[in-house]
Amino acid sequence: MRARNPGPSGAGPSTGTTTSPRSRTRGWIGRTPVVRVRYRGSGRVSTAGMTCYKPGERSRLIYAVREYRGRKGEPKGFGRRDLRDLLVRARIQLGGPIVLVRGNVRFHLTAGMREFIAANAAWLTVFQLPAYAPDLNPQEGIRSLVKRDLGNLAAADLGRITRAVKRRLKQIRYRPDLADSCLAGTCLITDD
Repeated sequence: MRARNPGPSGAGPSTGTTTSPRSRTRGWIGRTPVVRVRYRGSGRVSTAGMTCYKPGERSRLIYAVREYRGRKGEPKGFGRRDLRDLLVRARIQLGGPIVLVRGNVRFHLTAGMREFIAANAAWLTVFQLPAYAPDLNPQEGIRSLVKRDLGNLAAADLGRITRAVKRRLKQIRYRPDLADSCLAGTCLITDD
């Protein structure tokens, strides 16, 4: 069985063959199945998102997806401006003030983000998660659900990976019980 895949997060050589991580597979008894993957360039798919909870309403998932193809001047991932735009979009969609519980990602802690938070204190309240506490972040549960779905994907190009990530995020968006289960997995309590 041969499959083509640009590789996870651009890892690996730009050409050549390597083995791809698999979440499950079948093979002959006593023979370990090996799937060969041919790389065709590098790339990365980045996501930024928020799980939104409001008492008395269904949970929501607000996200953005970005491809990085290694072109000159192209951003590799999300920055503080992108997070700011995501927060503004969430405020418009939710129609009210936001209490943001954020992780310790580098761009969450920049001076530009602190200025943005101070300038919008009327509708934005921010709490910082403790360092090394992914078990308190419901967004980690969402990330796990997306990655589990991509485990057996053998994509021929970066666009196919991007489409698969967007499709899975959209499925999660329309199943609020999944976002609720990610919150329940953190053992944090919300007042309903």
